[in-house]
Amino acid sequence: MIAVHRRAFVGSLAGVALTGPAVAEDASFTVRRVATPRHTTAYLDTGPADGPPMIFVHGWPELSLVWRAQMEHFAVAGWRCIAPDMRGYGGSSTPKATSAYAIRELVADIIELHDALGGAPAVWVGHDWGSPVVSALAARHPERCRGAVLISLPYFPRGFALANLTPLVDRSLYPVDQYPDGQWDYFRFYQTHFDQAARDYEADIPATLASILKPGSPADVGKPSPTARVTANGGRYGAAHRAPPTLPGASMIPQADFDTWTAAFRKTGFGPADAWYLNDAANIAYAEGAPDRGRLHQPILFLNGAWDGICDITRSRLGEPMHQACADLTVVDLPGGHWLPLERQAEVNAAIDRWRSAKLGM
Repeated sequence: MIAVHRRAFVGSLAGVALTGPAVAEDASFTVRRVATPRHTTAYLDTGPADGPPMIFVHGWPELSLVWRAQMEHFAVAGWRCIAPDMRGYGGSSTPKATSAYAIRELVADIIELHDALGGAPAVWVGHDWGSPVVSALAARHPERCRGAVLISLPYFPRGFALANLTPLVDRSLYPVDQYPDGQWDYFRFYQTHFDQAARDYEADIPATLASILKPGSPADVGKPSPTARVTANGGRYGAAHRAPPTLPGASMIPQADFDTWTAAFRKTGFGPADAWYLNDAANIAYAEGAPDRGRLHQPILFLNGAWDGICDITRSRLGEPMHQACADLTVVDLPGGHWLPLERQAEVNAAIDRWRSAKLGM
């Protein structure tokens, strides 16, 4: 992989001002910013300017750089690849109000970005929290979405919220008296111990990121996820209130990218990223307002991590709402955990290639 460097960027695109220093740049990517009265989005841009757009939306606790392998691959194939730092991350705006991180606002951000890029129908790719954002856009603005790829986190047409997750928990693995929220207990912890969760992560940011962004293992299958015991343990890292010393996985993240990732979270902290978990009521209400009860009619590809202890859809009912709501759904299981864009770079690229050729003819 190519080392990341910084430089300034000035210019304009579609009448929207692009200002400020780049977040990270190398020979593969140009870093741009779209600034509107309500929000600023920093994003990576690569591939031919006149290529069909493919827009990559990251989740928690990620950056646009999580998509390096996918952007490099599809740019060579002729796509214009765009990856924003989402609201609260990297070089993009970090509002103070937790309500500013509701999915309604996140979708508005990527619509502004899409408009600045010209608004041509795009293939949208979302991972983790990026999946609910992409699927909400596909449901409410189908004219903007040629097709969508959802990675690791399936589609929940009634909204990605605890109330819609806990009924789908595998109660043979997570008895309700021991694990009322199942593997989603960490989600609950953000809502009940928000300040502590952020402080614990910020105590050692490199160790935090390295401890989270780890590959999955088949040995974890069939065992309760550690995320089910966060409240009982008094936090993700228990009494230590900080991540144990952990080195980043070199096979997943180039060191230069990891350094950029660390610097970004040193600037923003974890509060803005964690605030995405605090808007359940607003997110449910937004989902309920989608046309046709949120049914997706575009081709949808879901990439499932077979060793994902939180989101795997093969050992619980977690995938049922997505199967019911998608008219043209393709599911591909990959031998990995939750961080598939990093863990299984070649397999993710190949699965998207097969799907877009078969479903989009592109």
